[in-house]
Amino acid sequence: QVQLVESGGGLVQAGGSLRLSCAASGGTFSSYRMGWFRQAPGEEREFVAAISWNGGRSNYADSVKGRFSISRDNAKNTVYLQMNSLKPEDTAVYYCAASRYYSGADPRHYGSWGQGTQVTVSS
Repeated sequence: QVQLVESGGGLVQAGGSLRLSCAASGGTFSSYRMGWFRQAPGEEREFVAAISWNGGRSNYADSVKGRFSISRDNAKNTVYLQMNSLKPEDTAVYYCAASRYYSGADPRHYGSWGQGTQVTVSS
């Protein structure tokens, strides 16, 4: 199983930007599909974005389309989430996840998870 560590979270004003990173180790990163999820207090974990093993395909939740962008650098074993035009409702703990066979929205198909990084957007 690949191990994942997120970074890049923090406090930002509405309209601002953040870039999250997720560094992988202990596996062949390029063989994994990667996803980003988030969880706000009292809410279920929700899908944000996912990317194929080579970065050729990506998909997004409707709530972040046009504002967030997922990318990966297989040479650096890292997946990124660029978040622009942030809104207070984007406040959550953001998690990256890895799957060998799946790059969709259902968290049950991801076998490895990071510990999460807090993103707080102030109004």
